[in-house]
Amino acid sequence: MTITAVVGAQFGDEGKGRVVDYLAREADLVVRYQGGDNAGHTVVNDRGTFRLHLIPAGIFNPQTACLVGTGTVVNPATLLVEMDELQKAGVSLDNLWLSDRAQVVMPYHRTLDGLEEKSRGDAKIGTTGRGIGPAYSDKAARSGVRLGDLLRSDWLRERLSLILPRVNRSLEFFGEPTLNLESLISQCAEWGETLGARIVDPVPLTRGAVEGGKNILLEGQLGVMRDIDWGTYPFVTSSHPIAAYAAVGAGIPPRLVTNVIGVAKAYATAVGAGPFPAELHDETGAKLREIGHEYGATTGRPRRTGWYDAVVVRYGAWINGMTGLALTKLDVLDTFPEIKICTAYRLPDGRTIDHVPDTPVLDTIEPIYETWPGWMTPTTGARSWDQLPQAARKYLKRLEEVSGVRIQYVSVGPERDEMFAVKDS
Repeated sequence: MTITAVVGAQFGDEGKGRVVDYLAREADLVVRYQGGDNAGHTVVNDRGTFRLHLIPAGIFNPQTACLVGTGTVVNPATLLVEMDELQKAGVSLDNLWLSDRAQVVMPYHRTLDGLEEKSRGDAKIGTTGRGIGPAYSDKAARSGVRLGDLLRSDWLRERLSLILPRVNRSLEFFGEPTLNLESLISQCAEWGETLGARIVDPVPLTRGAVEGGKNILLEGQLGVMRDIDWGTYPFVTSSHPIAAYAAVGAGIPPRLVTNVIGVAKAYATAVGAGPFPAELHDETGAKLREIGHEYGATTGRPRRTGWYDAVVVRYGAWINGMTGLALTKLDVLDTFPEIKICTAYRLPDGRTIDHVPDTPVLDTIEPIYETWPGWMTPTTGARSWDQLPQAARKYLKRLEEVSGVRIQYVSVGPERDEMFAVKDS
């Protein structure tokens, strides 16, 4: 039995979907343990190109059970759209399950998310407006609705009767129309009828897999720098993408997690506001964006781009307890004559640090770079370490050294067969 958490080692958008899709070929259960539909995992395989927002990337393996876990927040409306798109592509959803304890993103969450972000003016966080923050806020305030509530009409009515007055007061504050209890109950009843057969108690499923010696993948969203405690607060998501939360969100004892695979791009990207130390604002950054097709899978927003930041990845390796790295999009660097690696930060007073400080300090630092020669030849045909150009191998070995974690997988393209395991490099 192995239980592997797949986490983002940077700011999110690292390619976790393709890594989970690759690893899920030998997985019996994949659990999405946190987040909502505010970020997407792009998966390219023999069935086509898919942008998953809630459904675990293991869904393409018909033998793999997929669970949207308790730590997530689920918008049933967008989930149903995602399910429909998969079914139209011939992907079976027979093994898709939803935790009855996962929180529901209600229509008012999305409305309030947009209104609150607009009210911040120039101090915007960069939220996607998908209602994720308000849904997690309600969860923490014990004012949320859970998926299991959609199947209990009396309980649901009682919950919404308590919640709605507060919601309507918030809407009135922003000058928006208030909501009607009966219409919300009707919408929830419709969701419950459509999704009801998939809403389950997750513990028998996860415990059965553990006690049966099955291989389990725990799939996270975003990356360490978007964690609400350890990221660039307040420019973060409203949950914990890190490995420590994987066990919580999935309902598995933490001591049973055997591997933590951090996913990092061969360079760096970020979506949203806040510090991004190695960001490039020049033609090189634009070139990375265009070659790498760096546009958000959920929002379509252009991603900010930069060189590989080993300080961030080393920080992510420590916070997550990473046992290995999956390095994606190496092929994007194929036409760069020089490639840089950020290895430390310089503070305004001239001091050098090699760790990630708190947000106000991080926003003032200057990245310190090493320059490495590019390989100027395609890597897309490589299917093993030895098939990579020598300069690419040297670059990857240096990333291992400065990041403090071994590279176990390398991706040289979006297709499933364009990723390979690194045996003994």
